[in-house]
Amino acid sequence: MKEAALTQLGHQTKGFASPGEAILERVPNPHPGALYLARFTAPEFTALCPVTGQPDFARLVIDYAPAEWLIESKSLKLYLGAFRNHGAFHEDCTLAIGKKIVETAEPRWLRIGGYWHPRGGIPIDVFWQSGPPPEGLWLPDQGVEAYRGR
Repeated sequence: MKEAALTQLGHQTKGFASPGEAILERVPNPHPGALYLARFTAPEFTALCPVTGQPDFARLVIDYAPAEWLIESKSLKLYLGAFRNHGAFHEDCTLAIGKKIVETAEPRWLRIGGYWHPRGGIPIDVFWQSGPPPEGLWLPDQGVEAYRGR
């Protein structure tokens, strides 16, 4: 499969109004035979509550074991930014992002942790993975402490 030219990396790119409009791009993995983990951390992820319209904030930690493709990081940044004015529940945002990355990059394995700040006094953490991790893959802790009220 011939990969299309990148449309965002190296170009001045405006943000997207919604995740459905955003373009998540991939690049060839220079080490497709190696089993390794790549991590993206988005410490200031923002979406809107679909009921109240109030902003919700999260730290996203995305771990994936690439196969033939890597996620291009600028396009990921723009894709995640497209959620800023998008109304969706925490669970929907977290799973939609994980599934979009799987659809785009076709990794060996992926897990996403959505560590959401409390809403109504209750923190909601959402976790999803594409299946069991490959044998021999080093899985570091995601490094986010459980929420502790004061």
